Amino acid sequence: MKKTLFVVGLIVLLAATGFSQKHDAAGAKVDPSKGVHAAFDRFVEGIKQVDVDKVMSSYLKTNDLLVFNNNGSATKGWDNVNDNTKQVYAKISNVSLEITGLTIRMLGTGGAYVTCKWKQSQENSGKLETSSGRMTLVYQLIGKDWKIVHRHTSPDSPDATRPVFPSERQPVTP
Repeated sequence: MKKTLFVVGLIVLLAATGFSQKHDAAGAKVDPSKGVHAAFDRFVEGIKQVDVDKVMSSYLKTNDLLVFNNNGSATKGWDNVNDNTKQVYAKISNVSLEITGLTIRMLGTGGAYVTCKWKQSQENSGKLETSSGRMTLVYQLIGKDWKIVHRHTSPDSPDATRPVFPSERQPVTP
């Protein structure tokens, strides 16, 4: 009797373990970070293309979106981030962006964060600029799409001449 219970228990344990892992149609184990990586790649592609719509589609459209900007300010809300991005991108062209040290860490099945170092050059109102720094993005799985719910960008050397938009001057409470 004990042997039968042991065998039944072992079968149940193995079955539960097998069902808890996600597999693709061919039966291979699915890497959950691949979706986050693809979402990050689309975000970076939008920046390189100076495509406001592509960049903004990477963010969750919510008033709770929180962005810590590379000039030390903070912007809260998708509409404010969208307005600021439109203003900045209207003056920018010829963007080159290099990402190094990319790390993706899953936070369960519905969340992840991405960290990286970046180096960017661009023309801003016809003047060449270069900057570099670190970035952290927090992603949340919304339906089948990974969306950015928080971004924190820190430059290696902040540019004191960068404008601070009115929406970034207000105190932000997370």
